Parts: sequence; structure tokens; C-alpha cells
Amino acid sequence: MRKIKLNNQVFDLQPDVFGLAVESFYENQDTAPIEVHVKDFDTDLIPVDYLFRNYDEMPMIEKTAIDLAKGKVLDVGCCAGSHLLELKKRNHNVFGIDISEKSVDVCQKRGLAQVVQKDFFKLDQPDFKNFDTIFLLMNGIGIVKRVDQLNSFFSQLKTLIKPDATIYLDSTDLSYLFDTDEFPHYYGEMSYQISYKNQCSPIFEWLYLDFGSLKKSAERNGFNCCFLMQDSESYLAKLSLL
Repeated sequence: MRKIKLNNQVFDLQPDVFGLAVESFYENQDTAPIEVHVKDFDTDLIPVDYLFRNYDEMPMIEKTAIDLAKGKVLDVGCCAGSHLLELKKRNHNVFGIDISEKSVDVCQKRGLAQVVQKDFFKLDQPDFKNFDTIFLLMNGIGIVKRVDQLNSFFSQLKTLIKPDATIYLDSTDLSYLFDTDEFPHYYGEMSYQISYKNQCSPIFEWLYLDFGSLKKSAERNGFNCCFLMQDSESYLAKLSLL
């Protein structure tokens, strides 16, 4: 196994860090946290049990999206399946995708049969079409990575939804953290690594998008974009076709 050095520590390179942590918690109740590393910031921790939260433990943004969901629902980046399990209780027809093989395995063991390992931008299965609702929660817009990929994101959304579908996504405007004039690129384009115990991911890109930029890009690509609510530093937006 390849090695990788981070913060003067040597880790095994592991592309599926999230999945490894999800599997360990599900199988062994291992509560070791996921560590999030980004240059010039302190290491942040993600408690793995949070990925298994129930409806009562969710932030208001997630509760609101779940309460507004209708019909056939796709959760993009579903992780351990927390949103889908609540939606299933409410008799929605639920589907999920995640790039983490181990997370998908855990979802299926939790009774979520219609969860597959797939990249959103490569999703083309016949059953994964004509959705009434799509979730991109926990900063799901992050999968876009860079603002110059937003057009491709909206194009792919159009292939997955019914004409009257609704998309719910949350994100955070990071301008409060930075002097945005100093950046050669959009300030919400971040690079991360995550680690779990002695294993660490490669560097990956992740996008945080302010609401104004989201709205402009959405309207340019044929979508309405409405601001629904703010919760701490994050906001929830609703998208629908014009």
C-alpha cells in the first residue's frame, strides 16, 4: 500500500476514508473520528456517529428538506443513508448514490436497496431518472469542485429530473473567513485531505458556493433558485426548472 505524509505523520493512502469510518462504526461501533485537513486551518473533526444521525438529531436545514420532499427522491452523496432512512419511513421511493463503496455497502445492509456506487456526473442508469426530488445536502454542491464546472452540473441535473421536480441543496459562503480580493480563483474552491486512524485520502477539491453565485449560475442554466433559510453559516436553497 502506498504511503502519504501529512503534518509530519505517515499514513497509508486510502481513497475511501469516509467509507472505512462508516463501516467501522456500523460493524464495530468504533467512534474514532474522521479528521479534516486543509492548508492554513486547524484540523477539524467529524464524529462518525453523526453520519448515522436520526431525524431529531439533524440540523434544521436537513429537517426542512426532508419535510418538503415529494415522490421519487435521489440523495446525492448519501453516505450512511440517514436522510434516505427517514424518507423511507415516510413512504417515499428512495434512491441514493455515493462514490464510497463501503458507504454504499452499509446503506444496503441498513435496508436501502436502491443505493449504488456512482459519480453524479456519470450517473446514467435507467432507474435513476425522472426524480421528483433531489437532495445535495451537507454542502452537496461540493461535488462540482470548481465554479467553471457549474454548467456541467446543471446539465446533468436536467437529465435526472421530472419537469416539476425540486432540488434542495445547502452550502456556505466562506467570505467571512477570507480577504476574498487576495484569491487568484473563487474563494470557495477548497482543497482537502481527510484521514481516519492511520489512513489518509489523496488531496481532493471541494466547492463552497455563496447564494448569489448559485442563483446567477442556476438562472443562466434554466433553473429558478430560491433562498429558503439560513442556519448558522449555511443556507438552504431550492432549485426548479424555469
